[in-house]
Amino acid sequence: MVSLSASEIRKSIEKNWNDYLSKYGNLFSSNFVSGSSPPSVFVGSYGYPKVSVGPMVPPIHGDTSLLDYPERWLGKSLEEIINFRLKLVRGTQNISVNNPQGRYIENLQELSMSSNNPDAEITFYKNTKPTVSVDGESAPFGPIGEIKSAKFSGMSTSKSIEKTFYDKDLKAEQAIIQLYESGIEISKIQKCFSIGLFGKNKKLVPTRWSITATDDMISKNLVSEILDYSLIDSILVFKHEHLGNLYSVLLFPHRWIFEMQEAWHTQNGQIGFGADSENANGIDHYPSIAGAYYSAKLGVAEYLSKKKRQAGVLVLREIQPDYAVPVGVWQVREAIRSAMNKMPTIVDTIEQGIDLACNKMSISKNEWLTKGKTLKMLKQKSISDYF
Repeated sequence: MVSLSASEIRKSIEKNWNDYLSKYGNLFSSNFVSGSSPPSVFVGSYGYPKVSVGPMVPPIHGDTSLLDYPERWLGKSLEEIINFRLKLVRGTQNISVNNPQGRYIENLQELSMSSNNPDAEITFYKNTKPTVSVDGESAPFGPIGEIKSAKFSGMSTSKSIEKTFYDKDLKAEQAIIQLYESGIEISKIQKCFSIGLFGKNKKLVPTRWSITATDDMISKNLVSEILDYSLIDSILVFKHEHLGNLYSVLLFPHRWIFEMQEAWHTQNGQIGFGADSENANGIDHYPSIAGAYYSAKLGVAEYLSKKKRQAGVLVLREIQPDYAVPVGVWQVREAIRSAMNKMPTIVDTIEQGIDLACNKMSISKNEWLTKGKTLKMLKQKSISDYF
């Protein structure tokens, strides 16, 4: 089977999307959109502290939840996921992040709390323009328009989220942990956090910041519990592959340490690397690999919390050229979750674990060894040092 380059993959996705627009483009080129929101809201970061805020609504009625539900995207193709994003029309109004008030924000807060797919009718000042191209640098978005008026109907509020909203003494982090422990999806919690539902002094949080902050807070809370558990007694290797990303997770008997290494293929044929790590005291800087670090940490921490065990952790991620369009750090979290749900391979030595973790990756073991801290440390010690 002939593998396509990243640019060829993007061109193929663009062509198919534009073929779709040739039939339905009028739905995305209008000063009006009527449809069922997944439900979805978006808070931008440009111009902070005054940012663009609004709902995302496809020109489709019915169950549209899949269009903005990353927990259900595992196994979907890159093109399917991009098409989900491109079908969402984003309305905007400029709002100050501090002390958000007024009917418009209240509507969006109610929308984000909704457990169904509310109907929306949005009128824009100008016709929106459908997105006709995708690039390899940024996550895809559908049409954007400044909102003149917005009406929502049929919203059915989630009682557990509504309860945290009205609890004036609950800090934002406490609300996030409480909802996570009650079984609310992380993507749902992130949207609610972003639109200013949580905390004593409620404020808007740009969507991309809220995603990372939510993963960070939940994973930190899980690790605080894991530190009290006994060590695992085996060396385990978990693997998963999706959307052109190869993941390996190595767990070994050790007090909590966590490192994530990423490698990617540059356009000129070189290999780029990034790595960050922490011990039981946590990470003391913003990771160079950004939100992917917290997403991966959360996926592993969920596994250890469930098993009531503590471990040293090494995550390797190879981003292959097939990952031609970035679609967000949700895919890191869901890939690690999927890896940890599989039956691990048990090995006898750290050396075997490293060999297996690097197996089938185009990045050699020696290349991984030179870039991070954990592998070097493990090479210098025998496994008996960990008990």
